[in-house]
Amino acid sequence: MTDQASKVKEDVLNFTIENAEQLEAFRLRFLSRKGEVPALFGLMGKIPADQRKAYGQQVNEVKNLAQDKFDSKKAELETDSTASASARDDISLPPAPFNTGRLHPLSQSLERIQEVFLRLGFTVAEGPELEDDFHNFTALNFPPEHPARDMQDTFYIRKDDEDASRDLLLRTHTSPVQIRLMKNGKPPFRAIMPGRVYRNESITAKSYCLFHQVEGLYVNKGVTFAELKETLIMFAELVFGKDVKYQIRPSFFPFTEPSLEMDIWWGDEKTGKWLEIMGAGMVHPNVLKAVDIDPEVYTGFAFGMGVERITMLRYGIDDIRLLYDNDMRFLSQFR
Repeated sequence: MTDQASKVKEDVLNFTIENAEQLEAFRLRFLSRKGEVPALFGLMGKIPADQRKAYGQQVNEVKNLAQDKFDSKKAELETDSTASASARDDISLPPAPFNTGRLHPLSQSLERIQEVFLRLGFTVAEGPELEDDFHNFTALNFPPEHPARDMQDTFYIRKDDEDASRDLLLRTHTSPVQIRLMKNGKPPFRAIMPGRVYRNESITAKSYCLFHQVEGLYVNKGVTFAELKETLIMFAELVFGKDVKYQIRPSFFPFTEPSLEMDIWWGDEKTGKWLEIMGAGMVHPNVLKAVDIDPEVYTGFAFGMGVERITMLRYGIDDIRLLYDNDMRFLSQFR
């Protein structure tokens, strides 16, 4: 046998096959069209005529050896696979549980809120979470000495004591999106602004350092307080049911005048209580002036609510921290 044929035969005998991947590697190396065994046949033309018969017998021996090894190992692996499968797959056993994903309760509430306002003709607007002083405070009629600007309430990324216009901060509400919407367009505007907001507050059962808001804005000619009231009542009935008991009471916000808060009655007649769900009011003329809208021509209303508060009321959750703990025992309850 020639040296090359002997080498291929030795490699065939020493090749280890213990799994399907190694079996395929063996086939590709020795038996495929470009494998080592067909290559031996390709050398037949270079062998002297009187030696070709003997060489052909040698190559056929190597081919048969490789083919027999491939066939036997393949059968062996298929037998092992069938045996293990029959031992493993007991069709009488119940299937393993399949855990499907589900929306977080905050996402469910946010979707419901957006669905309600989309039905009422509002669009959705979004803006950056990193804001400057003008959009977060100044344009919304917050005076320079307002306590909301204090470091105790606001997460400042950059604070310039000499020039507040250079301040950068994590937005404390989604109202800056209203300012950007009005500055970059022309009335009428009718949109809601959902998103995360940040405040430097202690983490307790009722407060967290970040939460979600949905604010709304409607600016047009002749917008009235009655339209605001009707919008809020429709929202409360669509989210909490037609029989919801509500009250609207005066309040104060720098960016609306007059301002109000809306409460709903939570619980039964004897042990229930009033819970505030949102603040609202007519857009302050100073806010319209800050975005170059004439308050003598246009009026509007704005409102804002915390998604966490709505979620806790909808599902009877008494601790806001549960919404951020990522405890699957808690989250799996919300289908």
